[in-house]
Amino acid sequence: MSDLPRSDSSDTGESPAATCRRLIRGAGTAALATLAGDPPGWPYASLVLVACAQDASPVLLLSDLADHSRNIAGDARISLLFDETAGLDDPLTGARVSLQGRARRLDGGDPEDPLPRRYLARHPGARSYVGFADFRFYQVVPDRAHLVAGFGRIHRVDAADLRFDAGPSAPLAEAEPAIVAHMNADHADALQRYATAVRTDAGAGWIMTGIDPEGLDLRRDGQFLRINFKNRVDDAAAARDILVKLAGDNSRDAGETGAAT
Repeated sequence: MSDLPRSDSSDTGESPAATCRRLIRGAGTAALATLAGDPPGWPYASLVLVACAQDASPVLLLSDLADHSRNIAGDARISLLFDETAGLDDPLTGARVSLQGRARRLDGGDPEDPLPRRYLARHPGARSYVGFADFRFYQVVPDRAHLVAGFGRIHRVDAADLRFDAGPSAPLAEAEPAIVAHMNADHADALQRYATAVRTDAGAGWIMTGIDPEGLDLRRDGQFLRINFKNRVDDAAAARDILVKLAGDNSRDAGETGAAT
């Protein structure tokens, strides 16, 4: 496994859509751009924390008092920039994707609902905001994406290709909380091996925050690591098999490293 995030998928057979999802799933932050209402029509961009649903659609937590929220209320069209350029001598050789879509405010916001739960597992410090009446969760419904995967590797990806059909993976989504709790409670050593496979200088103390059909996510303090599966995982039994393989000598055959942010 490489110690660095991959920015060139030409030798892996990875499709542009899969590369986009890999960047989105591996990110802990993104640049969010909305259309300002005052003054009208001006792009407004800032840094946000981000997680994603099982289908790789981004999830945000925003305050009603934030400019972004007021802008979205007037025009739901947004753009999110994800990248894996950190640590590269020339950042422009790294992969990045600009996702365009529409932000949809989620009803409720119960921390135990699937999307808030995934967000809060990835960003536990945000839990203190959930009880405030002015904070809302949003899900971004993708329309298209623009991928730059290195010099000369530029692709436009339509929503139909970008969206991941998570329907067959409903059993995995249902089992996710139990899988994450079990791995964190009983298999910290395996999580450490996963982290070290991505980064030899990873250090200790990594926890698992989520698992989806295309990979799993680790966190330590403000750092994120993504392990991408070579084959789709749709249920708890398949998840157990690949987690065992990743922890063993044949881990190279089970998954590939992803973003380290």
